[in-house]
Amino acid sequence: MRITLYQPEIPQNTGTLMRLGACMGVAIDIIEPCSFVWNDQKLRRAGMDYIELANVVRHLSWEKFYQTQTKSGARLILLDAQGTIPFYDFSFRSTDVLLLGQESSGVPQGIAAQTQASITIPMLSGRRSLNIAISAAMVLGEALRQTHQFPKEA
Repeated sequence: MRITLYQPEIPQNTGTLMRLGACMGVAIDIIEPCSFVWNDQKLRRAGMDYIELANVVRHLSWEKFYQTQTKSGARLILLDAQGTIPFYDFSFRSTDVLLLGQESSGVPQGIAAQTQASITIPMLSGRRSLNIAISAAMVLGEALRQTHQFPKEA
């Protein structure tokens, strides 16, 4: 299981997701360019000392990332406010890659078309979206539950 951020815009969200990945043993892919300087103080503050523990792979572009994923055979699962499948109704696999778009605009249509599924978190009417890190944590929790991949206690 992996979490992938497409051209992240908010360093605090990226740091929080790196912390989530470090705590849950899930690799994080960052598709460049980011809208912030990589060593941003806000990134470090949100990720705390967990950033050094996170398995982070940075990709120079969508094309470079997609080539890597195509070779691995992993499914790309897009988390999207307009997704077609509620995340709790989706059958996750241990090799899935959870793709998160930009905080302001998601992913371009061409990229969305290259994913194998588009899932959503159903919300009350009139609500636009949840914070990207909260959304990722909710969906990752369900995916790990389904695939029995939660970290073992020490």
